[in-house]
Amino acid sequence: MKHTIKHVLIALVTAAVIYSCSPSRGERTGREYMPDMAHSIAYEVQSYAGYRFNTWDSASTFVRKDLSMPRLPVAGTIPRGYAGVFYAGEEGYDATLAMLHGKHSLNAVSVPMNAHVPYYYQDTEEERLRATQEIRNNPFPITAKGLATGKELYDINCAICHGEKGDGAGYLVRDPDPAKGDPGGKYPAAPANFLLDTFLISANGRFYHSIMYGKNVMGGYSDKLNFEERWQVIHYIRSLQASSKSLKYDETANELNPEFGKPGKPVAPAAQAADAAPAPGAAAQKR
Repeated sequence: MKHTIKHVLIALVTAAVIYSCSPSRGERTGREYMPDMAHSIAYEVQSYAGYRFNTWDSASTFVRKDLSMPRLPVAGTIPRGYAGVFYAGEEGYDATLAMLHGKHSLNAVSVPMNAHVPYYYQDTEEERLRATQEIRNNPFPITAKGLATGKELYDINCAICHGEKGDGAGYLVRDPDPAKGDPGGKYPAAPANFLLDTFLISANGRFYHSIMYGKNVMGGYSDKLNFEERWQVIHYIRSLQASSKSLKYDETANELNPEFGKPGKPVAPAAQAADAAPAPGAAAQKR
C-alpha cells in the first residue's frame, strides 16, 4: 500500500511539472516554470531582435526594439575630463588638471582628458551672430606645435575650398585649363576669403560657429575636428591673415589683434606632468 501511494505521488508530481511547462499553441499562452530564471521577461537592452515569448508590442505605447537601441546622451551632458577645462584660463590650468588627475584626494580617480566640450549655440542666423559677439578669446595659447597642427588640419579639411593662403581660391574654384582638359572648378558659391577685412576684424566666434554647423553650402565639421583641433585651425587662419599684412602671429608675438590669441607656453606639458605625477599616497606606500 505504501509503495502504491508513493508511486501515485511521484506520478502526480511528474504530471504537474510536465503540465507547468506546456508550450504555447494557438490561443493558449502556454506555461513555463519560473520563466524569469530562464530568460528575461523585460525587453533586452542589448538586443535588436524581438523576443518571441513577449508578445505585448502591439498593445504597448513603445516598441521594445526602439527602447533597446543605443541612444545619444541627454543634451548638455558633459563627460568627466572634458576639454572645457582650458576655459579655466592659463592661471587655472595646473589646478584644474591636478583635480582631474586625483591629486587632491587619496581616493580620487585619475580622469583622462577627452576631446569633448558642449556648445550652447543653435544653428540659426541669430545664434551665429550671438556666438560671434560672445566667443572672442581662443582658449588655447599660440604655440609652434599648435600652428603646425592647425596647418595640417586646415590643408586637409579647408584648403580645397578656401585655398592654401586662405584667399578663397582653393582647388574647387580653379580656372579652366583647356590644354590639360581641365574644365576648372564648378563650385556653386565662392568660398569665404579670410583675407578680406570683414573676416580679419571678425571675432573668433564667427569661425568657430561655422566650423560647428557650416555656412551656406559648406557643411559642419564638428564631427571631424575635436574641440582643440577647431581652435588650432582658427589659430592657423589668424596666422594666414597676419602674414597677408606682414604681421607676426606665433608663440612669440600676436601683432594682428591681442583678442584673437595669446602667445604662451603649450598646455600639453602641464597635462603630461599631471599624468606622470605619482598617485596620492604613492610615496607613503613605498616606505
